[in-house]
Amino acid sequence: MRVATSTTGPLQDLDHWDEFLQGVYPEPPAAEPAVGTFRDYRAEARASVKEFYRLNHLHQTRAFVQAKKREFLPLQRRRMGVWPAMEFLNTLVDDSDPDTSLTQIEHLLQTSEAMRRDGRPRWFILTGLIHDLGKILCLFGEPQWAVVGDTFPVGCAFSDKIVFPEFFATNPDTAVPEYQSELGVYAAGGGLHQVDLSWGHDEYLFHVVKDYLPEPAQYMIRYHSFYAWHREGAYDQLLNERDRAMLPWVRDFNRYDLYSKAETRPDVSALRPYYETLIAEYFPPELNW
Repeated sequence: MRVATSTTGPLQDLDHWDEFLQGVYPEPPAAEPAVGTFRDYRAEARASVKEFYRLNHLHQTRAFVQAKKREFLPLQRRRMGVWPAMEFLNTLVDDSDPDTSLTQIEHLLQTSEAMRRDGRPRWFILTGLIHDLGKILCLFGEPQWAVVGDTFPVGCAFSDKIVFPEFFATNPDTAVPEYQSELGVYAAGGGLHQVDLSWGHDEYLFHVVKDYLPEPAQYMIRYHSFYAWHREGAYDQLLNERDRAMLPWVRDFNRYDLYSKAETRPDVSALRPYYETLIAEYFPPELNW
């Protein structure tokens, strides 16, 4: 998503985070992502991306996450339908290249249209369309590091499989003794639903749409940025059997999330009737945000 939010963080464009991830996890030759596949991201990362991760790893504490859940998860910011939410997100404009940048809706449609071309189920296509709508948190005044970024558990030891793990040295949670073990405050095999992940657009959108989509779609939305799990195999001690059963869906989704972006513009007006019908199959006219 090409989102200009220079006043709320170091990234000139939130799309720089997506581009960075494509470098860390280059597209594998097979549909199944290769666990642990990455380049020397420290050498290749933009200075602004490094600063973004420094801020993210500094501020995303368990107390911060729980405070954000109390603030946002009552879902009392506004009521609107899915397509109006897409139009709301579309008010974020990339002013670094206004003549050539795709709009937010065009980026959403790129992902869903790639899925549609591959003959994926209708709920899968819908999930691709909406999976980044949680980025409207930017429009509610949230800083970049609290909207995007790889997600990770808080309340237990930080894995060295998280990108830039050295930046956790300044996170206040490293001084909390009960958070320093692999399990921390969590039960072994208790499942990801018991775990507080770092706050961002994934968790927020999950709570907006979870009552309307099948379980695999819920996992794809909630955990698509949890790269330490679905690409690196970390945090196995926290998983239950349902998490393991859902992992292939998250991995399958991830290849569309990272690798479907292109400069070709989708025809929004031609596609809108199809997607409005699809949205109406699963969602009521308005949702709580």
